Amino acid sequence: MLLVSMCRLTLPLLLVFFFCVQCTNNDPSSVSLLPITYSNLNADAGITRNTQGKALGTTGHFRFFSFRYGQIVANTDSLTTKWDVGFRGTTIIVNGGPQRKGSGGAIVLSTSFNDLQNAPQDGYDLDSLVANKPTYAIPDAVNEGWYAFNVFYSAIPNKVLVIRTADNRFVKMEILNFYKNSPPSPNIQVDFDRYYTFRYVFQTNGSRNFN
Repeated sequence: MLLVSMCRLTLPLLLVFFFCVQCTNNDPSSVSLLPITYSNLNADAGITRNTQGKALGTTGHFRFFSFRYGQIVANTDSLTTKWDVGFRGTTIIVNGGPQRKGSGGAIVLSTSFNDLQNAPQDGYDLDSLVANKPTYAIPDAVNEGWYAFNVFYSAIPNKVLVIRTADNRFVKMEILNFYKNSPPSPNIQVDFDRYYTFRYVFQTNGSRNFN
């Protein structure tokens, strides 16, 4: 009888433990605030290349990304809040502003990634369209946003992109490389461009603190 009683007690406890483990593994809010590096994000879903790998053309499609889940979001979800940023060439868009469904915005700061402990409270820029000309929260111009250009594109040191996500959470993000497999000195004859490697910290609880 004692053994049967123990079994009856143990089984519910095991089920509760299993259920909690499953919840933890599937809940993005359980992820610790450690930098995550994402490598080789193809920044143009429709690009065509010649046999040497040189970019020939593009469909104009963005590659969408969700910080919450750390993964690519399908282009069919472009009119939703499932994505936070989109990449196309050197352009990075946010899911916010009058043409978007999300609450996203961005600020470009000149500071060390590790030293930035808190996201700014306000001052976030939005993507917009003025006289049919797009303007971006993250400037898409040499030495004005995240990149410089001298023979090849390179990330400007100590440029941190602070992103307000589609659902009003905060991310600090640093672009590390624009070429496939992150060569330190890309050879434009052989190294494919438009492949982002970046690191980020996503604050899951809605606060602005990155500790």
